[in-house]
Amino acid sequence: MSASDALVAAAREARERAFAPYSTFKVGAALETADGVIITGCNIENASYGLTICAERVAMFKAIADGHRHFVRIVVVADTSAPTAPCGACRQVLSEFAPDLEITLANLTQVFAQHTIRELLPHAFGPSLLDRR
Repeated sequence: MSASDALVAAAREARERAFAPYSTFKVGAALETADGVIITGCNIENASYGLTICAERVAMFKAIADGHRHFVRIVVVADTSAPTAPCGACRQVLSEFAPDLEITLANLTQVFAQHTIRELLPHAFGPSLLDRR
């Protein structure tokens, strides 16, 4: 099993741990650090919906909380017939913490597409825009 295969498998496994009783739309993510560590995340819903957090942000926030700061790629898995790309909030978070991130979109049986975060979120808001001169 290659590193890519392992990352896809980890995202699929993470999807199974999703807490999605309201939408039943389960998503898994597996984020790879620059030193090869894989951190997973799944979507976690809340009855108030606005407090729901996506799999991509769960993975990134877990990684940051564990002290990781450099990331190379993430795989996002949903049980859909077409690629399910990260939402806008996830794109913003991924862009800030990993501006060169590679994103792979897959479902339960196949890999659909690969993008960079810059392709999915061109002209992203970031720390450099906070220069207040």
